[in-house]
Amino acid sequence: MASCPSVTVLPRHVRPRHVLLLLLTALFALVPCFTAQAGPLRDPRPAADFVALSEVDPTVLQEVRYFTPHNFTGRPVEGYRRPACLLTRPAAEALHRVQRALLRKGLSLKVYDCYRPQRGVDGFVRWAKDLDDQRMKGEFYPRVEKSRLFEDGYIAARSGHSRGSTVDLTLVRLPVLPTRPYVPGEPLAPCYGPRERRFPDNSVDMGTGFDCFDTLAHTLDPRVGGVQRANRLLLKSAMERAGFVNLPEEWWHFTYQPEPYPDTYFDFPVCWSPPTGPADRG
Repeated sequence: MASCPSVTVLPRHVRPRHVLLLLLTALFALVPCFTAQAGPLRDPRPAADFVALSEVDPTVLQEVRYFTPHNFTGRPVEGYRRPACLLTRPAAEALHRVQRALLRKGLSLKVYDCYRPQRGVDGFVRWAKDLDDQRMKGEFYPRVEKSRLFEDGYIAARSGHSRGSTVDLTLVRLPVLPTRPYVPGEPLAPCYGPRERRFPDNSVDMGTGFDCFDTLAHTLDPRVGGVQRANRLLLKSAMERAGFVNLPEEWWHFTYQPEPYPDTYFDFPVCWSPPTGPADRG
């Protein structure tokens, strides 16, 4: 397994001409990390304040779906080398505050996705353009034609997840009940169906499964009522009190505000090795 990138600090005695040479070398090395057109920075290294959520709050449950084949592509997503949740420290500490409040109510957060490398997003775009690959349609987008995923906003070339302060998550009642793993090739059930017919998940009933490409996944969709709506609102209010903002089209999607890196789309892999020195991105 390849190691995670880390940040190094130049010794104080390095001469100016050596610094210039190093800077020029680094510049040429980073050229592929910028988009062809003017736009946001694509950075292959983590900033110094990225942390593993497990280091900030080990009680938050983690089911990192894109490390597994149980996602809308049907295969592990590029860039996910470990099933880990990485976030900027402000976002991770805010999640810790949410978790602390929920534990007193007999609930826990469970994260499905946190930081997402840009290479993973690029893989989603390639998958969406391959109209012949429909292997997971029966679960994740039964009522949406794959040719419309871009137009309908389900797939995009950029994701807030790559900025490091966005998280996909749900609520789980304690004690945590076990759930079976997904078996590739098994019969699929629509993500918007009744809970007892959807793929089993130990979370509370939110009305749809995670990553459901359907309007029923809109947080305040009027067709979702009763316990399902109450569960969505409980998650939304708990997250908002800690500074997160919900994406109205996805009940599971929240971004911490203000974002530390609103214009940077990181592309280091999901693995973890603490930085060896400071790396101020400004």
